[in-house]
Amino acid sequence: MIYGITHTTTYEYSDSVSLSHHVVRLHPRDLRQQRCLASELEIQPRAGVRTSHIDYFGNRTTFVTVEGTHRKLVATARSRVEVKATTVPRPTETPTWEAVRDFCLGYKADDILEAREFIYASPKIDKDPEFGAYATPSFDSRRPVLDAVLDLTDRIHSDFTFDPKATTVATPVREVLESRRGVCQDFAQLQIAFLRAMGIPARYVSGYLETDPPVGKPRLTGADASHAWVSFFCPGIGWIDVDPTNNLVPSDRHITVAWGRDYSDVSPIRGVILGSGEHSLKVAVDVIPLAASDSDS
Repeated sequence: MIYGITHTTTYEYSDSVSLSHHVVRLHPRDLRQQRCLASELEIQPRAGVRTSHIDYFGNRTTFVTVEGTHRKLVATARSRVEVKATTVPRPTETPTWEAVRDFCLGYKADDILEAREFIYASPKIDKDPEFGAYATPSFDSRRPVLDAVLDLTDRIHSDFTFDPKATTVATPVREVLESRRGVCQDFAQLQIAFLRAMGIPARYVSGYLETDPPVGKPRLTGADASHAWVSFFCPGIGWIDVDPTNNLVPSDRHITVAWGRDYSDVSPIRGVILGSGEHSLKVAVDVIPLAASDSDS
């Protein structure tokens, strides 16, 4: 499937801002099952300085500086992305979770060393005995790792309530576990905490999910949103994605933009400003199917 994606972020400031710096991660990644056909980023007011680079995790990152007095900043990213269906092994054909844990801790091949850094605590996901306590019932002795992870994904989906008012980007994972409420960002970081507690490398994936409007209702412009899910490492297979918010394995309706240890590594836009006062933030996202790719026909 080929998608057209528009992601518009609008900052409005209560007082004039004389200088602002922003780091933007809105360029979809090129992967085995995904190809970014086109991508552009428009900044208003026009950025005086603009540079791009690939960050530590392989994400395309753009740094922009807006100089001159302004009370509003609009960043619009437009992309066209081809996504193919993902082939996932049968859960029972994956190695046991203990084998994955022990292999990742002991083996020293380059891909394993890269995965191992996703076992440890990160800025937004710390270590806590409660994480292991919640995860353990899914990880029976000798259980195939994908079977265990899918069971954990199902439990998170069942035990936690989607509630956009319950958390903010600053809410600690421990509080989400206690309240049992949150959004996709919270559920992704929570599952990562559970997997790392069991010694399974897990990373945070940000992107988009094609959604359907209510039956009989038109698609509303800007009504879509960024999405987040989880990817865990399985030796011999590679990284496997799971979506705890929707209790499924992502396929050709998930569009990957970036990944990292947690949300702090992949936030779509982060910046600092020179000025005083408060600001408001509005985000509008559209994910529009444009055509079936050759592999879909």
